[in-house]
Amino acid sequence: MLDPISDMLTRIRNAARAGHPEVSIPLSKLKLKIIQILAEKKFIESFSEEPGGKHKWIKVVLRYIKDDSGRVVSYIQGIERVSREGRRIYVRKNKISKTKGGYGFSVISTSRGVMADDTARKAGLGGEIICRIW
Repeated sequence: MLDPISDMLTRIRNAARAGHPEVSIPLSKLKLKIIQILAEKKFIESFSEEPGGKHKWIKVVLRYIKDDSGRVVSYIQGIERVSREGRRIYVRKNKISKTKGGYGFSVISTSRGVMADDTARKAGLGGEIICRIW
């Protein structure tokens, strides 16, 4: 696997589109921090670390809501990788834009760790844009 973050985002996107209640993701510190941000922003219900053979896993419980017509839909409408292995995307502290007009957020890797775009804006930090979620 060349890009484990893209793999994690794809697992979440596919599980949300298929209507699965939960998804398992191989554990890493960066992935765990991104999942913690998703939980803080209420885009997922919960998460937990699970043992599983040689490697540990993160079990993510997805959040679903009812739309206007009464159908159950995923709270995560879109999730995309911005900075990739071959092309890193950096942003300055005063150039951090809102995602989908404020309905979503970006995850940014700063010198003080991984954080959501609004937290980075308040702290006056720029960095690498990892992904966008809306």
